[in-house]
Formats: sequence, structure tokens, C-alpha cells
Amino acid sequence: MESSIESIVNQDTEYVSLVSHITRLWQDAKEQAYTAVNTSLLMASWNIGHYIVEFEQQGSNRAKYGERLLVNLSKDLTRINGRGFSRSNLTYMRKFYLAFPKCETISHKLTWSHYFELLKCDNPIEMQFYMNEAIKEGWRVKQLQRQINSSLFERLALSTDKEGVLALANEGHQIHQPVDILKDPYVLEFTGLPVQKRYKENDLEMALKANMEKFLLELGRGFAFVGRQYVIPIGSRRFKVDLVFYHTILKCYVLIDLKRAEIKHGDIGQMNMYLNYFKTEICQPDDNLPIGIVLGAKKDELLMEYAMEGISNQLFTARYQLYLPQKAELQAQLNNIIDNAKS
Repeated sequence: MESSIESIVNQDTEYVSLVSHITRLWQDAKEQAYTAVNTSLLMASWNIGHYIVEFEQQGSNRAKYGERLLVNLSKDLTRINGRGFSRSNLTYMRKFYLAFPKCETISHKLTWSHYFELLKCDNPIEMQFYMNEAIKEGWRVKQLQRQINSSLFERLALSTDKEGVLALANEGHQIHQPVDILKDPYVLEFTGLPVQKRYKENDLEMALKANMEKFLLELGRGFAFVGRQYVIPIGSRRFKVDLVFYHTILKCYVLIDLKRAEIKHGDIGQMNMYLNYFKTEICQPDDNLPIGIVLGAKKDELLMEYAMEGISNQLFTARYQLYLPQKAELQAQLNNIIDNAKS
């Protein structure tokens, strides 16, 4: 809006002010109209689900219509009102009411399309997590779909305890310390790189840079991209960090080095050197200590333990994979945590 107003030339300030006021009024009106329409659609969907459930709970009627209730409703409502009443939509409207029996718990910051995806979650704790994150991060529907498909909740939850799982659901993903930004594994399916065929580290780096918006979504909240192949001159030699970010919440630089295969002990020493350089040469007095992440396709936990013993820098290792995880496998692991959390 502002750039369009600034393009007005050879006009007095009062006229420019008039254009600005009218434009802002128009934009506000459109936003209010969108919000009102979205609120109406959400409440209509909730009420339709409510009516269906109430009808089902009347014993004689439920017995009479049985499993064909939604099929018949879909046909008749579509014939009378047109599109929007598919059996799938009606099923999810019913689920919408059952998941949110109190309409006050529905957030109007999300659209019906958001809730349609949320209702596909396997359990209420998982759905609550994604709903909170979608609201907090302002995820578009496609971003929400991607996070669910990449099993973000399971990946975060499996690194914590039962209290942590409930905290994830109720508060979303909180970032208070460096370890909070880590995932293991990172899911990089959006790069389009083949899983089986050989590729170079530079190919992975270029693919991440070309898909930076999706990579930032996977990294999580607070990451701001600084540069690729960041040069570190030491004496007569020049070293390069694959990717450098600044974390706006932790107030520190985050250095990421990519390894196509297994992370080696020498990679740890190299990242430690990068962190020492940043502490001395790059970080400003109000910056916190930098974080280093060595990201590889594989890692030996025992080898990493020995390689990092005695290192005082905030240095971490993590795995990545080029395909979406098997949600069922992660869910099976998580079920034990959730069952314990309920007890």
C-alpha cells in the first residue's frame, strides 16, 4: 500500500494524505469483511455438526437412518443448496463439533480449511499442538499440511518427557535455550534430491537455498537467513560455513554445516573453530554466544559423545532425511508417552 502511495508524484501533501486515508479505510474494510465471512463460515460449520450429532443422539431416528444419514444429507442438501455439502464436508463438520463442543474454544484466526486439516490428526493432543502453532506462526493451510505430514509434533515430542508432550500441546513449541531449536531428524523432502542416488553436499546446500522459505519453516520460528558459504579468513586461509542464520529469539548466530554422509569427528572440530571465530570476530556485545549445528545423513551417537567431550561451545549434531517420515512408526513410539501422560 505504502509503495503505491509513494508513487504518486507532483501532488500536494494534503492530496496524498487523502489517498492514504481512503486506501487504509478500504483495506480495513476488506479485512473486516474477510474476518466476518470466516467467522460466519466457522460458526455455520460448527452448528451443522451440532445439528447432525443431536439428530444422531435421538435413538429412534439414528436407528432409522443409520450409517446412511450423511449420505442422504449430502444428496438432499446439495440438491437444495448446491456445492459445499459433500459427504466428506459433512463428516468433518460433525467431527468439528465433537472436537470443539464449546464454540468459545474455536479460534477465528484460522479458516475452515485449517480446521479441516487439523481434524485429520490422530489424537486431541496432537491437534491442539498444531492449532496453537498455526495461530502463533500464522501458517497458511499448505504450511500446516506440510508440518502435519512431516510429523513435526511427533519429532518434537519424542525428544521430551510426558510433561513436555502436554506442554507442547498446551503452549506450542517454546524457545528458551539453544537445545529448543533442534530437531532430529530434520525433514528436507522439499529439496527434490533423490534418496538413493549420490549427490554432493553443494547440491544439498543449493537446494536448501533455492527453497529457503520451506527450509525456514522446517527450522522453526526465529530464524533469519544471513548467507551461504560465509567466508571465514584465518591467516592466509579461507574457510566457508555452509549456511549462517541469526536467531531473533535467542539473539545469536546459528551456523549450519551440511554433511552428505555420516558426521565425522573432524567435522566437530571444524565447527568448533567456526564458533570460536564468530565469538571473537563477528558477534557484537549484545549478541549471545553462537550456536553450531552439524547436519548429516547419519551420526554415531557414541562417536559424537567422545568428539564433543570438553567442548564448551554450543555445538550440536543432528540428522536429516530427504523423505517424509513414516508417521505410523513415530506415532507408535509416541503413544506410550501420551498414555503415560494421561495416567
